[in-house]
Amino acid sequence: MSRPALAAPAAALQDVIRHLDGPSGLLEIYRALDERYRDDIWHWMPDVASGPFDVIAGAVLVQHTSWHLAERALNAMRAAGALDPAELLARPLDEIERLVRVSGMPRMKAQRLRAVAATIDTSGGLDALLALPAAELRDRLLATRGIGPETADAIVLYAAGRPAFVIDAYTRRTFGRLGLRPDDDTYDGWQRMFVEGLSEAGSVELFQRYHGHIVLHGKALCRATPRCAPCPLLQRCPEGRSRADGATSAAAS
Repeated sequence: MSRPALAAPAAALQDVIRHLDGPSGLLEIYRALDERYRDDIWHWMPDVASGPFDVIAGAVLVQHTSWHLAERALNAMRAAGALDPAELLARPLDEIERLVRVSGMPRMKAQRLRAVAATIDTSGGLDALLALPAAELRDRLLATRGIGPETADAIVLYAAGRPAFVIDAYTRRTFGRLGLRPDDDTYDGWQRMFVEGLSEAGSVELFQRYHGHIVLHGKALCRATPRCAPCPLLQRCPEGRSRADGATSAAAS
């Protein structure tokens, strides 16, 4: 994917971030990640996403697989003219399965795409669904087959453009290594830690950028086996410093 001409963070957001930081240090972490990743791309940033239904379908297709494979399935649906809620309801289920097979679990994902399309239809169309108040939109998504909190919040944040902090495996892994875990180790507990920790700085743009930076960081450096030496968060990461000290000791022995 070629890099688009990216819009810089809004001046208002940058001003807020410069002058605020809570005791959690979440904005300080954001600043370090933003310095490293602000010119990179992630698949749902406004400059890259093709439209709200691409986000919705992609949020379903990426479940239990990589974005690379989910994007191949999206492209297959688009080429077949099936990347549309009405088309998903009209076409045979086995045709949808064939189109999304590359993303894995084709029967399950075809059924979930149909369920989302049905939710859109009963809501009066995509625009009507996304125009609902954020809490009502999230509830309606969670009532849809195969849509859990992470998928629902990705749709609220990136498709509807409403503030919702997305918690995924990259977030839990990175911030767990940093020693920043909520007492309530549930999805809601993690989300509350970010929303309350970011306080007045919280906004759609910040939540989008922060989540995107976490995804990029988790793929590039904070992997299952992390690459700690080049990490921009190394000095505040107990696990990273321990690994780095261990590597230094091993090299010296």
